[in-house]
Amino acid sequence: MKLFQKILIGFVLGAILGAIWGPGIEWIRPVGTIFLRLLSMLVIPLIFSSLVVGVASIADPKKLGRVAGKTIVFYLITTAFAITIGLLIGNIIQPGAGMDLVLEGTSQEAGQIPSIADTIINLVPNNPAGAAAQGTVLQVIVFALFFGFAMTRAGEKGQSVLTFFQGFAETMYKLTGIVMEFAPYGVFALIAVTVGTHGLSVLVPFAKLIFAVYLGVIIHELLVYSGMVSIIARMSPLKFFKGFSGASLLAFTTCSSSGTLPVSMRLAQENLGVSNTVSSFVQPLGATINMDGTALYQGVCALFVAQAYGIQLGFGGQLTVLLTALLASVGTAGVPGAGLVMLTMVLTSVGLPLEGVALIAGVDRILDMARTSCNVTGDAACAVVVAKTEGELTET
Repeated sequence: MKLFQKILIGFVLGAILGAIWGPGIEWIRPVGTIFLRLLSMLVIPLIFSSLVVGVASIADPKKLGRVAGKTIVFYLITTAFAITIGLLIGNIIQPGAGMDLVLEGTSQEAGQIPSIADTIINLVPNNPAGAAAQGTVLQVIVFALFFGFAMTRAGEKGQSVLTFFQGFAETMYKLTGIVMEFAPYGVFALIAVTVGTHGLSVLVPFAKLIFAVYLGVIIHELLVYSGMVSIIARMSPLKFFKGFSGASLLAFTTCSSSGTLPVSMRLAQENLGVSNTVSSFVQPLGATINMDGTALYQGVCALFVAQAYGIQLGFGGQLTVLLTALLASVGTAGVPGAGLVMLTMVLTSVGLPLEGVALIAGVDRILDMARTSCNVTGDAACAVVVAKTEGELTET
């Protein structure tokens, strides 16, 4: 069987076991935790080696700037679409209407929203090794981009360094394959714990919220991603979603864009025909700055909190949500639960009570599944589109 079939079987069996066993299923959590740690172990070395090789492979500075420009524009446009869809669905479905919650006691305080200047400054690491050790992916990416570009300018001596990193990257790909043999078991454990812990009864009060987020993700993928892949890349949406389904399902289960990256890159190259050069640049970058699903979730959840507390969020407030979520999504870590941290920034930007975060936290894992799957699918869609425009998309 193919990997995605094994993962699907693990997913279904895990859901069944979790529903039957209930909260007592916690004993199986270590299996899922080990799998997540194995994926996390791959992230930094894989991102660094892939980006260095990817940038160095695009020896022409003009081509490098062109690919980077297309990638960033694609991510910004699709993220803006995602937030807009989330706000529209939140206004139509009104998931928080009728809850009539009342604030009690003193409202929580949120951290300061970083300014644009601080966001840009924080992209540059003081210590690349420290950034790697702390898992600050955005800073690792920036250093890898500079390092790869400098390698192309180092001439013959730089070629020996490139040869090393090409071997290092290939080794990481092989290690990824070894880790992925464990994926069906990790997925089985993770979904069993999720279903066993939350159960259907816990989800009833938040059914509309969950429905709104999942509906938004489906609409975004079917309209935005399908449209761009079919119109620009001339690829059948059915082929795209089928070829990438293994990574989407893995992201749905692990809730980690960064952790899914090794599988995402492999499927984009093998099933979708994206060149190694484009994939090695676009997808690691997307795992950090492209958070369409997370941004959509921000729009729906901001309206959910406003409606739950009976607070009117007008056009100006919703525009603020759009801009804040767009900016914050660029720096959101691709790890489980990061969207909930980002939500505090969005709520603060429009003066909504942070107690709303506690409301959503109970079902955040279920919401995280949908938004993470959307995030990684968007990375693949961008890779396909950029590869097509660069003449580096192979018919498979």
